[in-house]
Amino acid sequence: MEVTKNKKYGGHILALPYPSQGHINPMLQFCKRLVSKGLKTTLAITNFISNSTHPNPGIVGIDTVSDGFDKGGYADADSVAAYLERFEQIGTKSLADLIKKYEKSEFPITCIMYDAFMPWALDVAKKHGLVGACFFTQACAVNYIYYYVHHGKLTLPISLTPVKISGLPELELRDMPSFIYVHGTYPAYFEMVLNQFTNVDKADYVFVNSFYKLEAEVADTMSKICPLSTIGPTLPSFYMDNRVENDIEYGLNLFHVDSSTCINWLNTKPEGSVVYAAFGSMYTFDDKQMEEIAEGLKATNSYFLWVVKTSQESEIPKKFTEENSEKGLVINWSPQLQVLSNKAIGCFFSHGGWNSTIEALVFGVPMVVMPQWTDQTTNAKFVQDVWSVGVRVKVNENGIVGREEIEECVRIVLQGEKGKEMKKNALKWKDLAKEAVQEGGTSDKNVEEFVSKCIRQFDGQ
Repeated sequence: MEVTKNKKYGGHILALPYPSQGHINPMLQFCKRLVSKGLKTTLAITNFISNSTHPNPGIVGIDTVSDGFDKGGYADADSVAAYLERFEQIGTKSLADLIKKYEKSEFPITCIMYDAFMPWALDVAKKHGLVGACFFTQACAVNYIYYYVHHGKLTLPISLTPVKISGLPELELRDMPSFIYVHGTYPAYFEMVLNQFTNVDKADYVFVNSFYKLEAEVADTMSKICPLSTIGPTLPSFYMDNRVENDIEYGLNLFHVDSSTCINWLNTKPEGSVVYAAFGSMYTFDDKQMEEIAEGLKATNSYFLWVVKTSQESEIPKKFTEENSEKGLVINWSPQLQVLSNKAIGCFFSHGGWNSTIEALVFGVPMVVMPQWTDQTTNAKFVQDVWSVGVRVKVNENGIVGREEIEECVRIVLQGEKGKEMKKNALKWKDLAKEAVQEGGTSDKNVEEFVSKCIRQFDGQ
């Protein structure tokens, strides 16, 4: 049910993502998909993000809300708890004001789609008589573990392992999300991920950024107590089914990206020969771990493309970059979709964030996973033991992943028989990911159903 640009819209979705890159991208992509099927969508980003980036969302409208930190964003908050508390306080009023702004326009808001991290947005939607759609950015498996904890079905701290949860494989302590694995860490974030379930039963729709065949067992199990729809993968259509016009990139970057240098470099390398090392925007390594990563990559004797944040450049061993210039390229940020889709990439050395994991699966790239915190530990379990598309590094007694471990894991993926099997599995998931969003696929059907209901409701007003 694709539509032309001039067709009348069948409802107006106001989408409210949690203000970080990994949460904005999936929701923005889902909005593009909804527009292509007949709905009008507007992405509400914070004033700070709007002022500090140059959004190019294409067919999706952009508007703003306040998180209470309009000048500096999260960095201006005294703590995580202070940021989240003020965002709820100021954001509630700001969202209500935005709804009122559109009431007298040609396209009044008919539905609020909100990131599950911000359940207060559903209260605002219901107060204004609007449909509420909850959007879970993370995997079904991770959401279900948090659901179990929130409802007291899993007592913390965990004393007995393996942990047995219906729909999931048996989990050791290190396979649990980090807030559970290391109980008591990041209490404000932990409270936030549990609070996703405070009022989700009142949401009219629950969307999960995954695809059915990837997490069929847990999706079926979770659906019995919390009806949900998988709608992913939420990558630009160019890489998936090409049914959304001119959808080649995410369209909103919180970081400056210059693609030419690394893509030109990759284009000179043999197929499947490069290790792409990137560990997300949120986490920072100490100098010892940076040294081990550097020496581990060097020891593989493979080509490598390593993304190092500007704030961490000083942690790279002296002369490492120049001494390894023939084999490696170190950059500050990368156009990850272009990189992972390049035929030169043979292995993704990653933190195992959900977006990065899904991207690797979509491009059929096997992984070495070095999880740091939040959902990454659980994602790593699935990458290695459930989907069989990668290997998880082991941490030594000092809490460091040593160079020998890094070298061995990369060699397994790039050179060993196990690596060939991982590549074969990765290509299988690549096909299934694309199948999900193509016409008649599981995600496509779920999106169509939502759009049809929105249009029927809109026409009946």
